[in-house]
This record gives sequence, C-alpha cells and structure tokens, in this order.
Amino acid sequence: MRIADQIKILCVRCKVSEAELARRLGKSPQSFNSKMKRESFTIEDLDKIADAMGVEFKRYFILENGEEI
Repeated sequence: MRIADQIKILCVRCKVSEAELARRLGKSPQSFNSKMKRESFTIEDLDKIADAMGVEFKRYFILENGEEI
C-alpha cells in the first residue's frame, strides 16, 4: 500500500480531513495535496503527521529471528 493511501485511511479513521491535517502541519491544503501526489514524505514528515493526528508511527525492519532494527 502506498503511503498516501495509508495517510488517507488514517484521516478517515481519525475523522480528520486532509485539509485539516495540512493545517495542523502548518501547510496549505494545496501544498499538502501536492506532497500526497508526489509521495515525497520523509520519516520526519511521517513522525509529524503521527503527532498531529495523536497516533504512533513505527518504523523498523524485523529480521527473521525477530530482531528489530
């Protein structure tokens, strides 16, 4: 699943519009929409989105032995 699709689902489940999320991030809805189309999110961007939505964002690799990196 693309990250933009995940963000859209997050907005629906949290009952927050994409425009409201943009405002919470200090961005215009238009610039946020452009970023969604380009899929140009950094890990820092995703952390900020999680903070703005009051959710947790986890990022790590899991090795075959269960170790997380």
